[in-house]
Amino acid sequence: MSISINLNNIKSQLPPHVTLVAVSKTKPVADLMEAYNAGQRIFGENKIQEMTDKWEVMPKDIEWHMIGHVQTNKVKYMAPYVSLIHGVDSLKLLQEINKQAAKNNRVIDCLLQVYIAEEESKFGLDEQELEDILSSTEFKQLKNIRIVGLMGMATFTENKNQIEKEFKHLKTIFDKYKKLNTEHCQLNTLSMGMSGDYQLAISCGSTMVRIGSSIFGSR
Repeated sequence: MSISINLNNIKSQLPPHVTLVAVSKTKPVADLMEAYNAGQRIFGENKIQEMTDKWEVMPKDIEWHMIGHVQTNKVKYMAPYVSLIHGVDSLKLLQEINKQAAKNNRVIDCLLQVYIAEEESKFGLDEQELEDILSSTEFKQLKNIRIVGLMGMATFTENKNQIEKEFKHLKTIFDKYKKLNTEHCQLNTLSMGMSGDYQLAISCGSTMVRIGSSIFGSR
């Protein structure tokens, strides 16, 4: 099964309002180029160095999404080009992204990661922390970032009811904060759902799915 066939197969199942992020971490540039030549322009990576190496050699109309956990000391390497940072889970990280974006004369789009799973290993903000960040004076001073949505990862489980419950919970939080709508916070993206559960995520309101193994094959 070829990458382009897999890609077109998935795209044919996505509603028009849902954005597909092709998760290309650990995959060689040749694989990404096959997806690129089949029309894919948005790629998700979880390591900043690997993403930067690929950005340097690949076509410049690609949108690069950082989907992994971000270390503050690495932000400067992706600040010149990254399109969207998915897993932002602290004010400190936002401040660093803002600082590096300013150095590059850019405004960088970010998603705030909300913790919805019943697992200790996942990163993310709880609802109170989300509220605290968005209402803080420090946040309002950040002029070089834009919060464009929320992101969440469901518990890694076979239990579809639990996953659905977590997705719906995130959608409720998203709807609550959508009303904010300031210059640097306009929530229009709800990123949830991966290869195993993206159809369920879409039915619960997701507008962005992160799909890797169903496109590129398993790691």
